[in-house]
Amino acid sequence: MGTMSRSAFTTHTAHVNDIDLAYTDEGQGTPLVLLHGHAYDHSMWDGQVKAFSERGWRVIAPDLRGFGESEVTPGIVYTEEFVADVIALLNELGIQQTVLLGFSMAGQAAMQLVESHPERVSALIINDTVPQAEDAAGRRRRHVAADGIVSGGMDSYGQAVLPKMMWEENVERLPEVAKTVLEMIQAAPLEGATAAMRGRAERNDFVETLKAFDKPALVMAGDHDAFDGGAAQRMTELLPHGELAVISNSGHTPNMENPTEFDAALGAFLGKLT
Repeated sequence: MGTMSRSAFTTHTAHVNDIDLAYTDEGQGTPLVLLHGHAYDHSMWDGQVKAFSERGWRVIAPDLRGFGESEVTPGIVYTEEFVADVIALLNELGIQQTVLLGFSMAGQAAMQLVESHPERVSALIINDTVPQAEDAAGRRRRHVAADGIVSGGMDSYGQAVLPKMMWEENVERLPEVAKTVLEMIQAAPLEGATAAMRGRAERNDFVETLKAFDKPALVMAGDHDAFDGGAAQRMTELLPHGELAVISNSGHTPNMENPTEFDAALGAFLGKLT
């Protein structure tokens, strides 16, 4: 199992698809599932778990397979496997339908879930992600990155990616947040981080998935996200009911870099659903 949880909330475990999956489950009401990004864990959502469980939502934040306290599957873990685990967890918890938020890598998992199990999602929130499959160069980049994690370890990987995971100005301006993000990445199980990176290389294309998603949808992005390149705007236009929330003064992890504005934008969207 991974390191002890850094989350402020009680961690539960469900045995799904032959692995132990760790998750937090706080509050009562309509389910809201929060999925973390690559080399993060569910503790990235602690601020949102607190804020929205207090606002009448049942907030569930799992550690995806290979991350946090969930079991590690070495080799390669595909986006579809993350989805199968989330569906199995929902089944275990007796949840038929949820509002789903996926961040970065898990934005792609969320789109895959919408593609394969549309009836399980009442509204979709995708945060700092892209819908396209990787081309040959992109696949190669992912495998090279995975090889780099294997050879260099999580400590050097964390140091290398921190200026992309946050707006570089915020690394200086918000040292406590930067420390939390860095420690979270460095604590990720090496085999889990590698397996997920290799799986992302082979992910599906979700452009048509977004075009077909005929329910409420919110696209969220930091205004200084190093990976965005206009993706948030394009995804909003693809979605029949897409709304866009650009979070100011933040990079790739706006929920931690500017939580006040992130929570306000998410809260405004969720408020229209109930």
